[in-house]
Amino acid sequence: MKICLVASSGGHLKELGFVKSLEIDGAEYFLITEKVEKITKTYCKVYYVEQINRKEKDVWLKLFRLFRKGYQILRDEEPDYYISTGAMISIPILIWGKLKKKRIIYVESFARVESGSLSGRIAYRFADLFIVYWKSLLKIYPKAVYIDPFGEEE
Repeated sequence: MKICLVASSGGHLKELGFVKSLEIDGAEYFLITEKVEKITKTYCKVYYVEQINRKEKDVWLKLFRLFRKGYQILRDEEPDYYISTGAMISIPILIWGKLKKKRIIYVESFARVESGSLSGRIAYRFADLFIVYWKSLLKIYPKAVYIDPFGEEE
């Protein structure tokens, strides 16, 4: 089994690290992230893509380039599952995964307590499993799976 991990740099990447720490025996992982952050310690192959900010003037050009680069990476890697914590760079990669009829798992950011992120609202439409850390988000994402990050609820 091969798993594609995809997240923007910063907090999204850090949260994805927590997900990755739940290792699945025998699974092979690779990571797609922005090249603004050099990964110094990793246990999987890393692919760097250009950073995308939805407020930039050339966002559509960058998204097009990411669709193309993502296709090349995914054609070579052929993952079975896609796991993401967002943000913008994840959407083209997850769309390719869905087009290839692979399983998509999206984990909404821990920082999102009352409102959903843009990438979360997009991914929710096609993710096979959508996870939230706050019960309040179940109003926005009614089919989501709530996981108590503190392990206090049964």
